[in-house]
Amino acid sequence: MKVLLLKDPKDKDSGPDPYIKLSHPECYGGLVFTSPRALEAIKLCLKENSKNEAWSESLKQRWNTKPAYVVGKATASLVEEIGLIPQGEKSGNAEKLAEYICSREKPNSSALLFPCGALKREVLPTVLRGKGIPLESLTVYQTTQHTDLQESLSSYFSQQGFPASIVFFSPSGVKFCLQHIQKLSGDLINRIKFAAIGPTTAEAMEAAGIPVSCTAESPTPQDLAAGIQKALHLQNCSLAK
Repeated sequence: MKVLLLKDPKDKDSGPDPYIKLSHPECYGGLVFTSPRALEAIKLCLKENSKNEAWSESLKQRWNTKPAYVVGKATASLVEEIGLIPQGEKSGNAEKLAEYICSREKPNSSALLFPCGALKREVLPTVLRGKGIPLESLTVYQTTQHTDLQESLSSYFSQQGFPASIVFFSPSGVKFCLQHIQKLSGDLINRIKFAAIGPTTAEAMEAAGIPVSCTAESPTPQDLAAGIQKALHLQNCSLAK
């Protein structure tokens, strides 16, 4: 029994240099991160010696006087790697993080800096805007289809066989992969148990017409594995009747 994980590739073409904004912590009330890839873009820009030195000697300490709000343990871990202290990691998704931020921030205070991707959802910005909490989005990476995606999926199906379950880790994964999976699966697609890493991805799957068999309670490997195991167990019980 095989499970196909459709995770986004790390994109080296990160976009604008976030250091321009990061070098002015006095202009902001804190940071918001909802994607590990946003942190990867920042880590990439800090690799330059001059920037890394300035970050280590003063900028990091100045940012640590302000909150760094994050979604999930993976993002929190990367925030810690650049020397900052994450807050809100147990929120699990953008909606809950927005609620957490609103409970801690005052309206009309200094803007929070939000490094993000070009395909970010508007849930968090909309909620904060409605509460009068300023947020400045900064696009630091682009999400595009991998050039070898179709070939890789075809190779998987031909070599590994038909997967019992397919897991999506982002709405962009649904956007780029679904048409290829439908073509490769044909009429057998109804046998696949589709899983989502979180509610945002689950919504994208449902909007695309994919039946969501399970959504991880939190974006961790343990919760995802538990959800998939339960969905497959229920399927086996149904087949046995």
